[in-house]
Amino acid sequence: MLNLLYKSSYVFVLFYYAIIPLGYLTKWWVTIEKMKGNSTILVTGGGGYVGSHTVVELLKNNYTVIALDNMINCYSGNEKPESLKRVEQITGETVTFYNVDIRDREALDKIFKTHKIDSVIHFAALKAVGESVKIPLTYYQNNVGGSATLLEVMAKNGVKSIVFSSSATVYGNPQFLPITEDHPTGQGCTNPYGKTKFFVEEIMKDVCTSDPEWKVILLRYFNPVGAHDSGMIGEDPSGIPNNLMPYISQVAVGRREKLQVFGGDYETPDGTGVRDYIHITDLAIGHLKALEKIFQCDFRSWKAYNLGTGRGYSVLEMVKAFSEASGKQIKYEITCRREGDISACYADASLAKKELNWTATRDVKDMCKDTWNWQNKNPKGFQKS
Repeated sequence: MLNLLYKSSYVFVLFYYAIIPLGYLTKWWVTIEKMKGNSTILVTGGGGYVGSHTVVELLKNNYTVIALDNMINCYSGNEKPESLKRVEQITGETVTFYNVDIRDREALDKIFKTHKIDSVIHFAALKAVGESVKIPLTYYQNNVGGSATLLEVMAKNGVKSIVFSSSATVYGNPQFLPITEDHPTGQGCTNPYGKTKFFVEEIMKDVCTSDPEWKVILLRYFNPVGAHDSGMIGEDPSGIPNNLMPYISQVAVGRREKLQVFGGDYETPDGTGVRDYIHITDLAIGHLKALEKIFQCDFRSWKAYNLGTGRGYSVLEMVKAFSEASGKQIKYEITCRREGDISACYADASLAKKELNWTATRDVKDMCKDTWNWQNKNPKGFQKS
């Protein structure tokens, strides 16, 4: 009898320490899959470059998407941005869209009261480094003030989960390379745009400290490039591009005579600025991985992750790679440095690989190939030729 009781106790202990943890793991996984199938995600800046590509990935993974954008940097397709119309064509799904500015508290509140929103992915922001130096107050009002308003409305409506599209600019002039997440932030930010991202990060950290129910993931990424492999959506800046790749592609397609390279005297191998470029689809998937992380039962407070390839490319290396991908010669001239720029910046993204199960899978050839596919099919961007 004693021997039987001993064996029964042994079986119970084995069950407790082996089966029960497996049950928790299963419960966690089922929770993630359930959230993926039934969650409604508000995407601010959903009509923009990164936003629209992320909406594609959300819809592919069975999320319901509510997108809002003030249309400042979107080509209008009447009732919604042309980018989101094409997203609907790519996915076969419908995107509910609101032409709303994140500073409009009343309009935001109405959206939250109309839809049962589970989490937010926050892209909406002005984003041009050079422009931010010229009109800093506009950037602070929009990026910082708008984000604070969004957080207030979220709290009012009981939605305390957000993935924030931050930036590597929060690291300022790098103290070491590659940059890890424990690199100091806010020290020596070289432009108001970067400062707005830093300030919003600090606001979100303070919100988490004040209320333990909040869950925040800060995604610090570098230079998104490329386009959806369908060639239906891509980067289409209004006016003169502030970013390198759309400028190169517009030169290749004949919209611009030549590329202006800002600075040829940096302490880099060829004198031009070095950046960590990341394919837009990899970046969009990174936002989904962050969303899955934030839905985990044991996730609390805030966490920052770098998204990048860990490999820096100079401006002239990107020009060469694009020429090879497109078969076009890219004319360029080297001019003076642009205020607010730094010489080199690239990431260590090993933490995202470890904790988000994410890694960039597309290389510079894919970035250039997909950019050219988009631009060649759409010489005038989202405008009809």
